[in-house]
Amino acid sequence: MSVIADRVSPPESDAAVIEQSWAEPERFGAIFDRYFAQIHRYLGHRAGGRAADDLAAEVFLTAFAQRQRYDVARRSARPWLYGIATNLISAHWRQEARYFRILARAGAQPGWQPDEDQLADRVSAAAARPALAAALAGLAPGDRDVLLLVALAGFGYPEVADALGIPQGTVASRLSHSRRQLRAALGGSNPAGPGEE
Repeated sequence: MSVIADRVSPPESDAAVIEQSWAEPERFGAIFDRYFAQIHRYLGHRAGGRAADDLAAEVFLTAFAQRQRYDVARRSARPWLYGIATNLISAHWRQEARYFRILARAGAQPGWQPDEDQLADRVSAAAARPALAAALAGLAPGDRDVLLLVALAGFGYPEVADALGIPQGTVASRLSHSRRQLRAALGGSNPAGPGEE
């Protein structure tokens, strides 16, 4: 058997799957399978576990309903799905701000936890959690969306811009502004840790 025959063909691009789903709706299930866990995790960080279940389902229902309008020139559906998720969560931004204010008053930690590699940062940041939660609540919704797409979804500027439908320059300015606000709220310390902006 040749080496070439042993290779697994790469998965179809998201654009190809979505385009196929126009005629065969069941094909959209592949997009769900590829991204549901990521979208659910992002929404869980933003809105809590119970809300994430409903919101994640709504993201994919919305995406399915809008699949005919998907721009197939965009090979990856990831920014599109995160854009839908962010728009849905933005509709609930008042509840989210209230959530962070409650955390700040209670001294509790947000619903997300950093990776194990960040254990030292977690320990040093424990005292800053109420101030950080209050600072997150005080951010403008657009600034908070940009910051949390970078921090929680691991997006770069192009993906955030694509997800939110804003220019990359706006992403950069909103991210810079939100980081400055967070640093000021934490007395000048950097919530992202050393080496971060």
